[in-house]
Amino acid sequence: MDPYLVAKWLHILSSTVLFGTGIGTAFQMVWAMRTDRVETVHSVASGVVVADWAFTTPAGILQPLTGLWLIYLGGYDLTEPWLVATYVLYVLAFLCWAPVVRLQIRIRDLAKSALEKDVPLPSEARTCYRTWFALGWPAFISLTIIFWLMVSKPALW
Repeated sequence: MDPYLVAKWLHILSSTVLFGTGIGTAFQMVWAMRTDRVETVHSVASGVVVADWAFTTPAGILQPLTGLWLIYLGGYDLTEPWLVATYVLYVLAFLCWAPVVRLQIRIRDLAKSALEKDVPLPSEARTCYRTWFALGWPAFISLTIIFWLMVSKPALW
């Protein structure tokens, strides 16, 4: 089997999982928070946390590894401008994602506590959610631009 096609397949598959899980779990969390129902928020936030560990994290690790493999197999220079731009955007996406994971866990725990006490979702959960939502946008935009860079490989400078 052609190593380049294997690397490309793994890279595309992991990017699909990374992006798809990210947008899917984001949609679910937004939808759950809109209900203002503690049971729903707890259930969805619990699933989102599991999805991040089961899908997003492995895909996020696989992306740079398969990317470096593709760079090597394709004979690209590591300092190609479009590659440098992807490195910067990937780091930005990661820097947004890392606190998002912590915020999701906090929202889940706050919802669990509220559920156990049979009280409404505390305001801290809404604060965490607003920060979570704000951090999601730069990560989403970064990954979208990375897709464009990977497909078009433009001469940037």
